[in-house]
Amino acid sequence: MSQKRLAAALFAFFLGGLGIHKFYLGQVGLGILYLLFCWTGIPLIVGFIEGIIYISMSDADFTAKYGV
Repeated sequence: MSQKRLAAALFAFFLGGLGIHKFYLGQVGLGILYLLFCWTGIPLIVGFIEGIIYISMSDADFTAKYGV
């Protein structure tokens, strides 16, 4: 597992409700959207699911999709 993918997954698990993983992946617009809706709890759930997705992806798929 690459360091970038692991970092993105950990950010999504622990700080996903604030969208930190989106900022890390260079998706600033989505990061701001997560921040705006963090009070609803929805970004927290979505961030947790995205963390699982990041862990289950291969390094090649992760690099192809996010370019990190």
